[in-house]
Amino acid sequence: MARPATAQERQQQSINSNWLFRKANGTDYARAPGGATGWEKVSVPHTWNAADVLDDEPGYYRGAGWYKKALHVPADWQNRRVYLHFEGAGQEAEVYVNGQLAGQHAGGYTAFRFPISRWLRFGEGATNEVVVKVDNRHNPDLPPLSADFTFFGGLYRDVYLLAANPVHFELADYASSGLFVHMPAVSAASATVEVKGTVVNETSAPRRLTVLTELTDREGQVVARQRSSHTLAAGQKLGVRHTFDKLRQPHLWSPADPYLYHVTATVREAGQEQALDAVSSPLGLRWFRFDAATGFFLNGQPLKLIGTNRHQDFPGLGNALPDALAEQDVQLLKQMGGNFLRVSHYPQDPAVLAACDRLGILASVEIPVVNAITDSPAFFEHCKTMQTEMVRQNFNHPSVIIWAYMNEVLLRLPTGLTKDNAAGQAYIGRVAALARELDALTRREDPSRYTMLVNHGAFDLYQQAGLTNIPMIVGWNLYPGWYSPDLEGLPAFLDRHRRELPDKPMLVTEYGADADARLHSFQPLRFDKTTEYANSYHQFYLQHILSRPFVAGSAVWNLAEFSSESREEAVPHINNKSLLTADRQPKDAYLFYQARLRQAPFVKIGSRAWNLRAGSATSADSLHCRQPVEVYSNQPTVELLLNGQTLGTRAVQSGVARFSVPFGAGLNQLTARAAGQAITDQADIEFQLIPTILESKKLPFTELNVSLGDQRYFSDARLHQVWLPEQPYTPGGWGYVGGHPYVLPSKRLPYGSDRNIQGTDYDALFETQRVGLTQFRLDVPAGQYEVTLYFAELEVAPPAEQLVYNLAKNDGPVAPAPTARRFDVWLNGQRTLSRLGPDQYLVPLQATSFKLQVNVRRGQGITLDFKATTGEAVLNGIQVKRID
Repeated sequence: MARPATAQERQQQSINSNWLFRKANGTDYARAPGGATGWEKVSVPHTWNAADVLDDEPGYYRGAGWYKKALHVPADWQNRRVYLHFEGAGQEAEVYVNGQLAGQHAGGYTAFRFPISRWLRFGEGATNEVVVKVDNRHNPDLPPLSADFTFFGGLYRDVYLLAANPVHFELADYASSGLFVHMPAVSAASATVEVKGTVVNETSAPRRLTVLTELTDREGQVVARQRSSHTLAAGQKLGVRHTFDKLRQPHLWSPADPYLYHVTATVREAGQEQALDAVSSPLGLRWFRFDAATGFFLNGQPLKLIGTNRHQDFPGLGNALPDALAEQDVQLLKQMGGNFLRVSHYPQDPAVLAACDRLGILASVEIPVVNAITDSPAFFEHCKTMQTEMVRQNFNHPSVIIWAYMNEVLLRLPTGLTKDNAAGQAYIGRVAALARELDALTRREDPSRYTMLVNHGAFDLYQQAGLTNIPMIVGWNLYPGWYSPDLEGLPAFLDRHRRELPDKPMLVTEYGADADARLHSFQPLRFDKTTEYANSYHQFYLQHILSRPFVAGSAVWNLAEFSSESREEAVPHINNKSLLTADRQPKDAYLFYQARLRQAPFVKIGSRAWNLRAGSATSADSLHCRQPVEVYSNQPTVELLLNGQTLGTRAVQSGVARFSVPFGAGLNQLTARAAGQAITDQADIEFQLIPTILESKKLPFTELNVSLGDQRYFSDARLHQVWLPEQPYTPGGWGYVGGHPYVLPSKRLPYGSDRNIQGTDYDALFETQRVGLTQFRLDVPAGQYEVTLYFAELEVAPPAEQLVYNLAKNDGPVAPAPTARRFDVWLNGQRTLSRLGPDQYLVPLQATSFKLQVNVRRGQGITLDFKATTGEAVLNGIQVKRID
């Protein structure tokens, strides 16, 4: 029988290439930017904020951007239903086709789809124009309102053209696939699968149809099929359900064995072989439950959920990532040994959950109701629409076990409101009302999964608000040892939850400490942003999370560094609480988790990114400097060798073996090997050895870099330099005389500022300084030297915005900042810099440096005198190089 001309399956093709883009704020389509000028050629995914969120100018463009593209549609699509499908646009979108408004969408993190057939011109030579306005400005009725991440604007995910037969599975169901796979009963012995969908007849005549649903295994073999016949009137929609009872001995899906079946539903004309439409979905057969006392169980077995959170941006790209980078992140989580991903704080690219399905990563997904709400009907409706879109678009992913809908929503109450005044209590009541609506909606949409609401560590506040009672799981973002001072606050909080909420399962949904991979300390302190403090922090947290069965699991904040434009600190505009750098290089904490979580034998030398070190020789006669090195392993003992010579064997305790290494000048080759295992790791570390006595004959002086007011090492791979922490002067050596480290008036940091320093990529160096010093001395041998002095005015500076996620709240009265400073710098008795101050050279929060040369006579050394006439002298850094 000849098949009808209309019997063509669904087609979908990306249309990411050859777009034109321009910014044009405050316009509607009638006044849309026209003409040929002012447009740039771009490809989608695209964001207009890839660069401006990282520059020194505060803020970033939040407004409208316009995209347009010529679209050519085949003539044989004239009788089909054509849609534009957008995987995401930040944050609001209007879509026009040939001058006609095709649709509008609010929300930057879920997909949307509009029918466009009625406005199209078909066939060879016919051109259509698609114009999309995207807007990322603040909208009080649209979440997120504020957050510790950047609200990128643009068409930052894939765009598709979709064509379907007039008889098709539902395409207008919140941009979902139209097919929903349920697993009402799964066990090791058998499984029941229900497949539901809606068939639509958009023709003008009744149609006799057959719907076939097939379950296939990994090899593509059909393991079950079911067929049904239906007659649909013109314009009718009909729900279809196929149930597969008691599939015997199912191959279960798990992190250890992420086995995927597939479900394919096909609709045909009765008696015809050609498909009118077909939809496929992965199927992972598993069952799970959360228990308040004993944690999480998958397929009947206890499983501690350990993983990370993830944000969706990458250096140079903003949030406009190709699928390969999204997939790479999930692979990095798997390689870490993790089994859980909190997709935070918004639904992400479809490639993320698809990778979780394939790799065996369990997932929680949430909508971006962050920090606060707007008590308006529009805000509530947008939240409910987002939640519905999220659930329906991601319903069939076996990796998803939790739907969430709020994050730290009481972190900051609106201005003028407190938890104790009437207005504040009314606001909190409305937050709870929205939570109840979202929780009920989610349970209706998907009774098979758990709901979760995520709180910050204000236990009493969320209890009083009733927010701990609403969801099925409570998530806690806990930062004792970071935002609050005492690490021991973590076990105390966990035990309090168990004691006061004995029937409520819990997850530690966030924890982490800033870690700038360039900063190191052998005596790490809270807020110093060193790798070493982050290491000790994570080691403490994981120990207490693993030791408590009632803690179902945890998610580190964050997998990788991500953009947060309003942050300043050591790496401005970046949140670096993470296990990977922004370009996905592992920090030590990532290696630690690998040692604790991976099953295969594992050994890695820590500080591998710190492969350029420096330090002073142990003594005047020594040619070595001892520094600690951690080795991460899941084996009982580890041996470490330096340049082929053993440094001994150490027991591995909670994934870490610790060594003291006598580094020599030049290349040092470290080799670690696990006893009894044929696994080794090697790291090459270049060491810049500074003589203790600068006129040492054994070790000639060449260079010294010192960060003043600082107790950390700063390793700069780009310039191949290491900055040492300051030290007081001792005869024969080097150091400062007098003064004290700069400390914020609020004392919320141990030392240094948290402000963005303009004109430099080395904010960490310019954020610390010694105040009130009188000298800096170096007893170098005779020769020609280059001396570079680094300054930044930290005290005489305008106040900063007090972000809700600043490192700590002000802890006392703030002393008034000085209003003036003026000092001179003398080099070996000669005044070289005059009247330095905020009104001359030292512009507040601006990096400033001066390069000087000096000829040093024998026995003279280098003496820098700092003489203040107003206020106190300051110095942020000093470099001394021998140049003869």
